[in-house]
Amino acid sequence: MSSFSHHPPKEGSSEGDWGGDGPARQPTPPPLQVDDSRTATSYANFCRITGTPEEVFIDFGINPQPFGPPTGPIMIGQRIVMNYYTAKRLLQVLHLTIQRHEATFGVLETDVQKRVRGGPGGPAGT
Repeated sequence: MSSFSHHPPKEGSSEGDWGGDGPARQPTPPPLQVDDSRTATSYANFCRITGTPEEVFIDFGINPQPFGPPTGPIMIGQRIVMNYYTAKRLLQVLHLTIQRHEATFGVLETDVQKRVRGGPGGPAGT
């Protein structure tokens, strides 16, 4: 999720002046640099989203009973808080990412019962 903006060069600046007789080309913005050397990576099989009129809260955790009702509390390991503009951009980039994945590898079935062998409509139930 990144956005670039290009501002025209200031008067008297040589930025964007490529020389030559051809049409002037707009300079390419520099690539986004990300330092992930201190990033903690974690896994989640549970996500809960709540919000206020101004912010979205996304909690990630581990559900030790993913195939049935939890027998104990689900431990939340990470909470991300963002405004609704950022949440909408996240929604758009996640949607695009899933579309690309499904175009390459096939549709992701989110109904566990349809993925389980022998379940209604599952591989063995067809």
